[in-house]
Amino acid sequence: MKFFDLLFSRIDEDKRDPEGGWTFIETIIVIGIVLILTSSVGFVAFRYLDRAKVVTAKSDIENYALALSTYYLDCRTFPSEDQGLNALWEKPSSDSEGWDGPYLMKKPGQDPWGNDYDYTVPGPNGLPFGLRSFGSDGLEGGEGNAKDLSSWED
Repeated sequence: MKFFDLLFSRIDEDKRDPEGGWTFIETIIVIGIVLILTSSVGFVAFRYLDRAKVVTAKSDIENYALALSTYYLDCRTFPSEDQGLNALWEKPSSDSEGWDGPYLMKKPGQDPWGNDYDYTVPGPNGLPFGLRSFGSDGLEGGEGNAKDLSSWED
């Protein structure tokens, strides 16, 4: 019992140092509370970070689709799969009569997970082109953050 009495005991007020600090137990309790709070905030932040990546990929796909449509209006054809999305930034060497780009504000990049966007001509379901991100896993299919995002599905 004496050990716990020593841990929680305080020096008499008249003998106490006016610049004295906290007891060891008080310090441990405060550190524990801070750790719990920061870990809770971390979990919430990571959840929103994942959502932000999905929103960014959807926005990129919409922007590329709009740029491809503008490219088509100028060139009367879509870029080939070999030319890819780079044809929206740099004039291709062939089949680019009427090219009036660049059609994007910056060079096309990768999706938020570091994978290239999949561009196909013609696209699925009779569409003129298809754009897709394979999600966080970089593989076709998947659920949640690994779900594919495409220009032909919501």
